[in-house]
Amino acid sequence: MKKFRKVLDGLTTSTPVNPGGSPVCGSAAGTPSAAHTPRDLEIHETLMSEHFQICKTVRHGFPYQPTALAFDPVQKILAIGCRSGGVRVLGGPGVDCHCQHESGAAVLQLQFLINEGALVTACADDTLHLWNLRQRRPAILHSLKFNRERITFCHLPFQSKWLYVGTERGNTHIVNIESFVLSGYVIMWNKAIELSTKTHPGPVVHLSDSPKDEGKLLVGYEGGTIVMWDLRAKRADFRIYYDEAIHSVSWHHEGRQFMCSHSDGSLSMWNLRNTAKPFQVTFPHGKTQRDGKKESCKPILKVEYKTSRNSSDAFVVFSGGLSYDKAGRRPTLTIMHGKAITVLEMDYPIVEFIVLCETPYLNEVQEPYAVVVLLEKDFVVVDLTQSNFPIFENPYPMDVHESPVTCTAYFADCPPDIIPVLYSIGAKHKKTGYSHKDWPVSGGVWNVGSQTYPEIIITGHADGSIKFWDATAIPPLSVTLQMLYKLKTSKVFEKPKTGEMGRSAELVEEDPYAVQMITWCPQSRIFCVVGISAHVILYRFSKNDANTSITSLEVRLQCEMEDVISPSDTENTPCFSDPSGHSPQLHSPRSNTPDSVRDSIPCLKVKDRMIRMPPGYQAELVLQLLWVDGEPPQQITSLDLNSAYGLLALGNCNGLAVVDYLQKTVLLCMSTVELYGSADPFQRLTRSPRKNRQSTSDFCMRGLSNFYSDSKKRIRTSYQSLTELSDNQVSLDLERSKSPTSDHVNGHCTSPTSQPCAPGRARVPGGPEGARLARRGPGRPPFRKAQSAACMEVSLPVSSLTEGYPSRRAMLQQLHGVSMYSHDEHHSTTYSWSERESRENSFSRSRSSSVSSIDRETKEAVTTVQFAESYGRKSDSLPTPCLWVGTSLGLVLIIPISIPMDEQERLEDPVTVAPTGTVLMLKGSVLRFGFLDCGGALIQNPCEMWRDQHAPEDPDRPRKRKLVNFSPSSSQEASGDGHLAVVCSERQAKVFFMPSQACLYVHNITESSFVLRADIVSVCNSVCLACFCANGHIMTLSLPSLRPLLDISYLPLTDMRIARTFCFTNGGQALYLCSPTEIQRITYSQEMCDNLQEMLGELFTPIETPEAQNRGFLKGFFGGNAQTFDREELFGEAAAGKASRSLAQHIPGQGGMEGMKAAAGGVVGELARARIALDERGQRLGELEDRTALMMSSADTFSKHAHELMLKCKDKKWYQF
Repeated sequence: MKKFRKVLDGLTTSTPVNPGGSPVCGSAAGTPSAAHTPRDLEIHETLMSEHFQICKTVRHGFPYQPTALAFDPVQKILAIGCRSGGVRVLGGPGVDCHCQHESGAAVLQLQFLINEGALVTACADDTLHLWNLRQRRPAILHSLKFNRERITFCHLPFQSKWLYVGTERGNTHIVNIESFVLSGYVIMWNKAIELSTKTHPGPVVHLSDSPKDEGKLLVGYEGGTIVMWDLRAKRADFRIYYDEAIHSVSWHHEGRQFMCSHSDGSLSMWNLRNTAKPFQVTFPHGKTQRDGKKESCKPILKVEYKTSRNSSDAFVVFSGGLSYDKAGRRPTLTIMHGKAITVLEMDYPIVEFIVLCETPYLNEVQEPYAVVVLLEKDFVVVDLTQSNFPIFENPYPMDVHESPVTCTAYFADCPPDIIPVLYSIGAKHKKTGYSHKDWPVSGGVWNVGSQTYPEIIITGHADGSIKFWDATAIPPLSVTLQMLYKLKTSKVFEKPKTGEMGRSAELVEEDPYAVQMITWCPQSRIFCVVGISAHVILYRFSKNDANTSITSLEVRLQCEMEDVISPSDTENTPCFSDPSGHSPQLHSPRSNTPDSVRDSIPCLKVKDRMIRMPPGYQAELVLQLLWVDGEPPQQITSLDLNSAYGLLALGNCNGLAVVDYLQKTVLLCMSTVELYGSADPFQRLTRSPRKNRQSTSDFCMRGLSNFYSDSKKRIRTSYQSLTELSDNQVSLDLERSKSPTSDHVNGHCTSPTSQPCAPGRARVPGGPEGARLARRGPGRPPFRKAQSAACMEVSLPVSSLTEGYPSRRAMLQQLHGVSMYSHDEHHSTTYSWSERESRENSFSRSRSSSVSSIDRETKEAVTTVQFAESYGRKSDSLPTPCLWVGTSLGLVLIIPISIPMDEQERLEDPVTVAPTGTVLMLKGSVLRFGFLDCGGALIQNPCEMWRDQHAPEDPDRPRKRKLVNFSPSSSQEASGDGHLAVVCSERQAKVFFMPSQACLYVHNITESSFVLRADIVSVCNSVCLACFCANGHIMTLSLPSLRPLLDISYLPLTDMRIARTFCFTNGGQALYLCSPTEIQRITYSQEMCDNLQEMLGELFTPIETPEAQNRGFLKGFFGGNAQTFDREELFGEAAAGKASRSLAQHIPGQGGMEGMKAAAGGVVGELARARIALDERGQRLGELEDRTALMMSSADTFSKHAHELMLKCKDKKWYQF
């Protein structure tokens, strides 16, 4: 425990300064504070660096880009391989483990060692890996790297330690699973085929044992050749040459016939008695044409042939095979049972499927009961025991990506009643028609703990939907993730008619309702959603349905920006250029183009009629930003809501708006510059005369349409800025006008003293650099198409993140959706439309030498807002409701708010918002605020307790607002002591003492990078500041001293998906979207890392292998039983010799005993191992004692017999023997 002591006595009007001499904090008041200031501030900090450690916990969602599938029929666990080298092992609900190959090579095939607790993976880098699943964190035991041949197929017979490996050259090698070395036994392709064959048979596509004789290996080649290889005699029993390419082979359980699937959509049946030709060829989906020929069909990629004891008809399951004549048909899985053919259409292409059977023995009746189907973006299990083939309800959260994820939020320590309430509402809308049987993948063990605390993950999606997920920790980690409730924000708006919105609809035609930001108050259950179309929807929760209308407020949040024109600028001004190469057309501000006349119109139309709303979240208010003079509204960059105040604040690159959602009025609508008043810390240039300039929105439409016309892939790359970029830095002025007076007429914010400013338009002179886009700044980007954070495939080199500024700034621009600028730097970014295809999201930036003015910068964006009980002025003696505003220039403004206390007065009397000009300064864009009391404890924001507004009225108990942590003037003791304000920007963190605004602590978080996400979180009964930087570092700082506790390079930021979705929460946990379909949860708590091994489920459980069926004497006598043989005699080193060392290289893994001991961390594990070691030692000592006693007894017996023999022979002569 370390004590920090800060003496605040003798404060003067001078402000603390940084080493450079510039002020780091200040106030417009300019006079000493008259408020109470404690002489000694003593805070005991309990957090140490030993409390923090980074570790991945669990991964939720569907495995991204799956490539392979395997199932253990005894353990009943399932494995999915991915293109990125990941492997997901799934068991019963709660048993979910993610493994990753270090090479990152795609997984080609998976093979379980059935009931052995091991898994073999074959990767695209021609390496075999053996994974140990007997430990909770699977690890690689052995690896075998093939140097001269490419792996195409693997087969591991049941209860065998020899793995058959087929290669692209057509050879078949054999690997010992125990030692993971190659056998000298090789089936060469030129020996498998006839000598007269002139063509290569192709790669090996199938290997399998004969169910009748394990000494016979069936080898299938892609070219259509099938060879039955006698392993003992080392020769081919028979060879089959077929005209069509082979994709898969499946045996009948008796071993007398097998079925092949071919590239022409046919299935061929072969009998071992006559291999000259197939005894049956069928085209399941091919119709006979008039000329008698079968219509051409797509290939059947895989077929499985399974028999059932209760029916004489076998199950034939295959994928593909549809005719080519019907274009646009969805992928299908066909189930043939007797004469019945059932075609199941899938939503996505089929990657792999496996038929689950009751027995692991191939020579027994299979008894299939389910089909596991792995799709590109889904995972389906079909019940074969029912005639209608229903699917099982999936217990895993495989539909996180149902619509691409655009934002995430993570809430720990929620009210305990919120999860049951959301579940009860969401359960009414669940799908029906699932199979009534239990989920068949039920392996593994998950120990449910006793300690729980509610956790909720909220995901926003591109289609405007919101999903609430139950991530309740048990304890304190849950592998399961269950969806509680789904909300569709698009139901608030009218569906736009075709052509109704003109060309402006093209800007957001893909995802106009995409969710950009989420704010939730769990106590009041008020929920706010920020959409891509510059709208905010406020929802209230109700257990009852209601017929109500939605109030719509429209805000004209746009301010005028003018360029500074000089003689030199007129000659070298960068310009727009139409991507098609035509010279741009000049338009006057009031031209007759569709967008130039668009004014005071929102992007979407809210339903203006009575709507029946079901129980759950019900829309109450919609706030929309308006078009101004043909300019689209800018995206909202910050939002905060306080249920106790009844206020909502939002900001963007144009300014700030404060809304009273109780009275449904706009209280404040001002540009950022107007908020400063006389306290503006910068010298801003004057405005130049207006020039005729082209409408930026007109250009943006042409740019976006050109960008998306060439490729219909619609690759979503983030809320990317497709604008505001030039080679030259254009001086833009920031005219500061008088603060307008806000009137509230029909929900609009108007001003009697000043008219709404017409937005500036970028100039389009005919310059030489026509391919470049002129800077229009953060105030002028058009609507981007709603881009999914899940689908951001932006590759950013790690070196550029750590060395060069351009990529970092470009990522920050994308992260906030607009260009953000720090007051200490100037930025000039370049962008070429012609280079868009090759360099996605590639930006450059030059630094200016000036660090004290913003004469060449663009508008100042509001990057964060937060309501709090604080001090708006230095002279305040008691805390009052305030709004803290952070900007992209690193400035913090504190705006006091006057709110009526009485409930009735609150609904009738106006709320006063009066900017005071209080300004604090930091480096970089402001990201987060937090407030601590003088004891270092986190101050909770005031909130309103939830009440159902649509519940039946009770005359005896009228509903009243119940406020928590809302103390306007009653708490004299606590308020008189002041509090600490923690402010974090992208470069720096500061702690201020309020109301004196003295800067107590300063810490420069990073110089070479910048902070993407910062949160003030509770860990180990204390608080800290957690930061995630663009260079992949995760940092924690103590509060209030800002002492570094953790700095680990965790994750290189390779795309914007991570930056958009990374978030911290209390309890030492965080999450981010690691792929477009998966959510990765991590912990930065040492305690959780230590106990993680005990929290995870067991993948392997001891289960007795089922015995093989006794088939009787007669079947055995007539050759019905399978013949067994000793593979060790054939493949062992003594018989086959050693394989060439150059063919494959053995690599020992980290999953041996050392790896297992290292993985089994925690005190409980150490104690358990110590106890086991003592038990084993005692057992060995007992065995040694028994053996010693037995030896002594044997020695006594031997001595006795020897003595008797001596007495017997003592008197005999030699000739008497």
